[in-house]
Amino acid sequence: MPKVSVIIATHSRPNLLARAVESAQLAGDDVEVIVVDDASTDETAEVCSKLPGIRYVRVDRNQRVAGARNIGILSSASEYITFLDDDDSRLPGSLDAQTAILDSHPDVGLVYGRALVANHQGEVIGKYPDMPACPEGDVFWDLLVSNFICCHTAVFRKSCLLRVGILDAGLPGIDDWDLWVRISELYRVAVIDTPVSVWRRGTAGSGQGSSNVAKMVSMAVDTHLNKWMRLPRAVEAPSEIRGEVQHKFRDSQASFLLTDAAVTLAAGSSRKAISKLLKVFRLNRKYITRLYTLKVMGLGLMFKLGFSRGRIALGNYV
Repeated sequence: MPKVSVIIATHSRPNLLARAVESAQLAGDDVEVIVVDDASTDETAEVCSKLPGIRYVRVDRNQRVAGARNIGILSSASEYITFLDDDDSRLPGSLDAQTAILDSHPDVGLVYGRALVANHQGEVIGKYPDMPACPEGDVFWDLLVSNFICCHTAVFRKSCLLRVGILDAGLPGIDDWDLWVRISELYRVAVIDTPVSVWRRGTAGSGQGSSNVAKMVSMAVDTHLNKWMRLPRAVEAPSEIRGEVQHKFRDSQASFLLTDAAVTLAAGSSRKAISKLLKVFRLNRKYITRLYTLKVMGLGLMFKLGFSRGRIALGNYV
């Protein structure tokens, strides 16, 4: 039986699939790669037939990413699970390093690492999460504030799903965040503080789930109020802790959306940028008077106008 299953959900994007598969196979010594063809309408099936050493699963009705990943989970034969998007890649040896942590720490349900962030041309432009130290241990409350676990850096025990359930297909774009929250409520989380994957960041119109930030923020706000804060551990917490977490969550989502509004402005869409900025103010009215808001939006405007100074400065925020 293989030690870890890498589940790659794909839909009509075969051009980078071979690279993703190869990177997964080089990431560990005992890896099962499962490609879930989510009702592709192009040559994906033909491309997959030529990829050695994979398990190919075809579904005839589009399940979207979370549904396709769930099918991959049900098809897997490994003790550990991880996801990989078809346009991202794993770094060599990274899965062996992460599964070693799970092997030696039976109380840990999930281990994650950092991701190198690449633009659409494949150039590395940053890392995620971009923080001095990655949270570990009991991270339930941290994850209720923001998602610092890049999806394909996480390796988790398949047995965790027997207690917390599989991915929620009704939460497109944040289904992975939702799973991390549910796992962290019951299990410790470990971190390997080095890059383990390369994440090709979405752009407007790219078709990637991460390209529609405003929609993801709205989904996260609804889920935070209606699902996460109703988990047993959150319900049982003192009201002061609940209030502080909700305040920090809204602030983090406002900051996240503000940066996206600046990027949208820089890309030339003033109307969409204003719409996103109004959503920022609804999340946290204090952003109306913050100097930070003027600075970030000002950088977006400078970038739009083509000043090289704006290009450099905005790069620190995206």
